Amino acid sequence: MKPPAAATGGKGGAVDPSLPRFRCQECRRALVVVGVDSYSDRLPAHAAAGNHAPSVQGSVMGASRMDNSYVVLSRQNRSQGPGIPPRPPIAAAPHTEPNQSTRAIEGSYIVLPPPAASIYKTPASEKGGAQLTPPGVNSSSPSPGNNSGFHSSVTVLKRAFEIASSQTQVEQPLCLECMRVLSDKMDKEIEDVNADIKAYEACLQRLEQEPYSILSETDFQKEKQKIEEEEKKLKAAIEEAEKLYSEVSSEMKDLEIKSKQFEELEERYWHEFNSFQFQLTSHQEERDAIFARIEVSQVHLELLKRTNVLNDAFYISHDGVIGTINNFRLGRLSNVEVEWDEINAAWGQAALLLHTMAQYFTPKFQYRIKIHPMGSYPRVTDIHNNTYELFGPVNLFWSTRFDKAMTWFLTCLQEFAEFAINLDKENNIPPEKSLKFPYKIDGDKVGSHTIVLSFNKNENWTKALKYMLCNLKWVLYWFIGNTSFAPPSGPVHIQSLRNKN
Repeated sequence: MKPPAAATGGKGGAVDPSLPRFRCQECRRALVVVGVDSYSDRLPAHAAAGNHAPSVQGSVMGASRMDNSYVVLSRQNRSQGPGIPPRPPIAAAPHTEPNQSTRAIEGSYIVLPPPAASIYKTPASEKGGAQLTPPGVNSSSPSPGNNSGFHSSVTVLKRAFEIASSQTQVEQPLCLECMRVLSDKMDKEIEDVNADIKAYEACLQRLEQEPYSILSETDFQKEKQKIEEEEKKLKAAIEEAEKLYSEVSSEMKDLEIKSKQFEELEERYWHEFNSFQFQLTSHQEERDAIFARIEVSQVHLELLKRTNVLNDAFYISHDGVIGTINNFRLGRLSNVEVEWDEINAAWGQAALLLHTMAQYFTPKFQYRIKIHPMGSYPRVTDIHNNTYELFGPVNLFWSTRFDKAMTWFLTCLQEFAEFAINLDKENNIPPEKSLKFPYKIDGDKVGSHTIVLSFNKNENWTKALKYMLCNLKWVLYWFIGNTSFAPPSGPVHIQSLRNKN
């Protein structure tokens, strides 16, 4: 069998399309049966003249009785084409008996094993002539156009491949290259088997050369009994091991159940842990945000506590010789005319400030002289419940009620200053840090100037009012330092709250 690339025809070199196509069972290359017609010259004249089918009658195969049957394929061209390697023989030459003449068989042939060769035996072959016409081949038909014999030979060839595959355990047909590879592989296996045989034979010879002693019946029984006892012990050990195995298997099942339970518990624990961790993180973030707001609020609170509210609400200053409160001038000069509305507004602011401070310390402070802040129309009530107007306009020569109102206002300021000094003594404030007026108040005089307007000069009256506002400012500072308007004794520590949490 040759590959299609190496198969050539008898005359034109082209492959006959009517020839059957086979494939190599290893490399799957296509194979073509070639050399069918060239074997006719090997046949007798009466058979070669009219039959191109691979049937053999009275040929060299008829003259030789073979142990195996052969399906002989004739070929159109004996010589192989260029580049085609020599074809190795597939089977050994058949053995012939000594009394039979032999001739060399040329061409491709397939050796069939004895079980398969029986299908080709004929009465003529049993008498000495081998007629190998496959079943269904009409050997007597001389017509070249009759292909029934050729197709019958193809069927026989397929059957031969099947039988060869079943006998050799190798799929047939094979190409030359695959056949060589298979042959090398089988040679290697044969070498391995021969090496194993030699090793076994060496071992066998060594065993045969070793001396051995035959046990007596008594020793054999003792040995047998000893082996039986060991067998019983081993069986008992096996039973014990099986018992232990069953116990261990039961414990393993229990442990697996407990392991599953622990895994479920662990999974639930981690779920709860993650949930708690998330809540804790959320609470910590919320706490940090609250602490941040507290710190900001604390800063604002400290700023507000350090802010002098009363000082901002009642800003006492001066405009040259004239004292001012919230930019309202209190007093007038001969060369500076101040309207009574502005003076009345200034007296209203001063009355509101003194009334606020006195009212804060009530009932500690004996608020005997009542100040009634009523905007630009303040009034003063003395200890006899007589009320006087602390606003103008008034006549310079007749202003008794206005003068009494200013005098009682000055007296109330002096009483509140004495109360502040006594409170400092109770709080163990050193005398040098206690309240002290810059201008002494004595009756209706502040410093050396009277506050009474009747029969008084505007310059002296204005100076007395300025000194009175200065003393009022000192009382205001003392009040800020000793009331809730003052900064607290200690701030709230945010870090301590954080450490507690």
